[in-house]
Formats: sequence, C-alpha cells, structure tokens
Amino acid sequence: MPLLEVDNLTTRFQTHDGEVSAVNHISFSIEQGECLGIVGESGSGKTQVFMSIMGLLAKNGSAQGNVIFMGKQILGLPSDELNELRGVHFSMIFQDPMTSLNPYLKISRQMNEVLMEHKGMSEADATVRSLEMLDLVGIPESKKRFSMYPHEFSGGMRQRVMIAMALLCQPKLLIADEPTTALDVTVQAQILELIARLGRELNMSTVLITHDLGVIAGLSDRVLVMYGGRIVEQAPVQALFDTPQHPYTLGLLGSMPRIDDMGHGELNSIPGQPPNLQNLPPGCAFTPRCTYSMDVCRTTVPELTVISEGRKKACHLEQL
Repeated sequence: MPLLEVDNLTTRFQTHDGEVSAVNHISFSIEQGECLGIVGESGSGKTQVFMSIMGLLAKNGSAQGNVIFMGKQILGLPSDELNELRGVHFSMIFQDPMTSLNPYLKISRQMNEVLMEHKGMSEADATVRSLEMLDLVGIPESKKRFSMYPHEFSGGMRQRVMIAMALLCQPKLLIADEPTTALDVTVQAQILELIARLGRELNMSTVLITHDLGVIAGLSDRVLVMYGGRIVEQAPVQALFDTPQHPYTLGLLGSMPRIDDMGHGELNSIPGQPPNLQNLPPGCAFTPRCTYSMDVCRTTVPELTVISEGRKKACHLEQL
C-alpha cells in the first residue's frame, strides 16, 4: 500500500475577482522511501496541492477529493486531529525559513515545543533530542547556537534549522517546498545532499517541490510535471529527461542551460504566459503556448492516461 494516495484532489479559492481554480482533479501516490519531484512554473499549483493535503489552506480556500495517508482519510479532518499528524507523521519545509521561524523566540524554545507538544517529552529530554538533530543537519557549535534567535543565523543555517525541526519526530513523509530558494549555489548543494541523505538513512518519503529541473534530476526517483493546476506528465526521472512526452515538459527541458553546449546554442524559452487560473480555457491550458496544438486541444481537456509502464501524460498528441 502506498504511503500517500491522492485521488481527484480539487482546490478552489474564492476571491473578490472570482473563483481561482488552483488544483484541478489531481491524482497520484507516493511509496515509502521514494523521492517524488513536483515541477512546474510559478502558479502551476505545486504548493497548493500539499497545502491542501496538510490542511493549511488560506481561509478562502477549500479542497475536495480523497487523500489517504497511512490508510486513513485525512482530507477535511478537524484541525486537532490533523495536528496529531502534522510534524509527527508528515512535515513540511517552507520556502522562506525567516518567515517560518518565529523571530521573537529562541531556536531552543521553538524546537523543544515540538517535542513537548507531540511526544510529551520533558524539556531536558527535548533539549537532548533537539541538539542531536542540529548536529545531524550539520549546525556547527550546536549547543551555543541552540540559544540564539533566528536572525542570528545565515540563510543556509536557518534552512538547516527548519529541516531539523521538520525531522524532530522522524516523520514518514517530508515535503520540501523550494528548499534552496535564495541560497547560494554551494549552500544549495549542501542542503539538497542533506535531504537526500536523511531520506536514505531514515527510509523517509520525500516530496521535492521546485521549478529547478537540475534539482529534480539529482534527487528524485519519479517526477510529476504540473501546468495550470493539473498533472500533464508523470514519469521516472531518467525517462522524463531522456524522452519527454508532453510539449510543456519538452519546453521546460529546452529552456535549461546545458554545460555541454559550450555557449554555441541558444537558450530557448516557452512563448506566452501561464494561464489565468480564474479563467482557464475550455480545452488544454497549454494550447496558447503549444507549437503542436490541434483543434481538439482548444475544446477538450486531455485526460492523464498511461502511455507505458510508470509513465502517464495528458496530451491529445500521440507522440512527440
């Protein structure tokens, strides 16, 4: 049985300008110990899928569908029941650690409270466990830094603290939302290697939400490509890079700079803009930007269908 099964998840936001269709009939699963990459442009719905799953939507948001975690339906659970799962069985690392950490509280209090609340530990035991996790994620002089405030850490160190907090209760599922945003390249590599190593050592499932295909290539076992709030392609990571089957995936790969290009090739871009989620077209949302579009693309939304073992795509085009 998969660790997480999502079936027909739909997320809507009510705004003054109308309804926003952020997530549209998403279905996928995650196996124990697997690293699943979620890739797509900003606004494609990547983050809102997991905010829906974790029950962290804004007040004007609502989600329908089925989310089965460890055999239990969790979508729509009351907040007190979700709190028993969040941080204990699944955790999320958010994009900006400075806004995720409370600037008024020392790291020691923020970490200890997680263990005292969810595990019933004493403060002394929680401190021992918290320091172990800070050491595990590579925080130097952890005992000294434990009593510091978030602003006293660098961006990379704050991100490591966030990872340590997310792993305090040894969750079965870690969701990392753009975990290396705004970090320099060297620190990015360290953080990503850390996430990969901890996944292996703890047999933890990992979801990596990013727009960076290089990150996906380095860490993921399987990839979901999202566009306009839908999954347009699903494949094992190597197959996706070798033989992309959706025009949008092909466009994303074509817009990546290549180290073997030696500066002679052009850096391509996908023409046009991502769709307005308040006014999605009646057919395929990628049609206005697609060089392969046909008449049927303008009127009918393509279903996500199996094209080979482990591979699916949502496209009327039979073969790229």
